[in-house]
Amino acid sequence: MTVPPDGPPDATSVLLPGPWTHRDISANGIRLHAAEAGHGPLVLLLHGFPQFWWTWRSQLTDLAAAGFHVVAPDLRGYGASDKPPRGYDLPTLSADVAALVRALGEQEAVVVGHDWGGLLAWTMAALHPRSVRRLVVLSMAHPRRLRAGMTDPAQRHASRYALGFQVPRLPERRLTRTDDDPVAELMQRWAGPAWTRTPDFADAVDRYRAAARIPQAAYGAMEYHRWAARSQLRPDGLRYARRMSAPVTAPTLQLHGTLDSCVLVDTARGSGRYVAGAYEFRELPGIGHFPQEESPAEITRAIADWAA
Repeated sequence: MTVPPDGPPDATSVLLPGPWTHRDISANGIRLHAAEAGHGPLVLLLHGFPQFWWTWRSQLTDLAAAGFHVVAPDLRGYGASDKPPRGYDLPTLSADVAALVRALGEQEAVVVGHDWGGLLAWTMAALHPRSVRRLVVLSMAHPRRLRAGMTDPAQRHASRYALGFQVPRLPERRLTRTDDDPVAELMQRWAGPAWTRTPDFADAVDRYRAAARIPQAAYGAMEYHRWAARSQLRPDGLRYARRMSAPVTAPTLQLHGTLDSCVLVDTARGSGRYVAGAYEFRELPGIGHFPQEESPAEITRAIADWAA
């Protein structure tokens, strides 16, 4: 990992070696970095907060071995991708990923999203349906279901962390300070207890903590949350909510940990009302908010079976 002795990590710190290749791809007017492996039908893996492409390290290799072309990008603002000052609303982000599919030479992909990547996957399936052949969503309710879930005091309590992200500049400073550790605090709170006791969890925290300190990465991550909160009563947010009433026609698999304390399973359940195609909701017993890392083999099998 590239960490200057007198400063934060630079963007090359996320170009971690492994049985994959790294490439930069131009899409929707920005440059997106992606890790890539395998050949076959395209499977696109979209990460969440506070992660980057590396959260899919197990799925990259195992899905490639199962006969898929697997691409895990750093989303706008994260990792080694561009970090422009604007464009962190879900319609723009979904246009990024739809353009990425085309830039990879495909018309459609199996789209897999976790957390914010899950919101993005839902959005892409509604606003860019021709780009989504099949959909797999981990740890995230449909945006309209999530919005409705905020009437539940338990979900409001679970989402209280995002209130602190609405203040200008201060959340970025906290994420990038070396004497504070909000990434570890959130991951410890959201993850299932079995994973938190493993060396893999400690390694993941180290990776995501360092990635959050890449210049401008914290700003991008906070802008996702700021748009989501501040757009609720603005014309752009209301327009987005109306557009998201369009039924999802792609066959959809929704996977949710029973111990997820970020997006509660009761909030996620009920998202199927927005799916017109085949739909399946599976609870993952004993799993928290990070299924692809807490139970990687199980998640890989589920994605491979659904994609096939």
